[in-house]
Amino acid sequence: MQAFAEAGADVLYAPGLRTAEEVLAVVHAVAPKPVNVLMSGGLKLTVQQLQDMGVKRISTGSALALAAFGEFFRAAEEIQQSGTFDFTSRSMPYARANQFFKG
Repeated sequence: MQAFAEAGADVLYAPGLRTAEEVLAVVHAVAPKPVNVLMSGGLKLTVQQLQDMGVKRISTGSALALAAFGEFFRAAEEIQQSGTFDFTSRSMPYARANQFFKG
């Protein structure tokens, strides 16, 4: 990360960090350059914790898509295994989803 900072990178992207200690080490190693942390896998920190550590940008990578796929498959399994549609009580209301597609 230091080599990228020295080469003139505007923001340093740090995927694969697994602990708060690793995040802090990267932030301190390249300060005052801003650090972008990828929140996926085993890293269990909140937005506030990352801000407090000095992280300036947070990426989610595929985490949101995987969350959506997970709900899709849980709903399909419910239909297949129990024949029920209880998952619909957790679904986003159609009107709210429709707002995403309006210009």
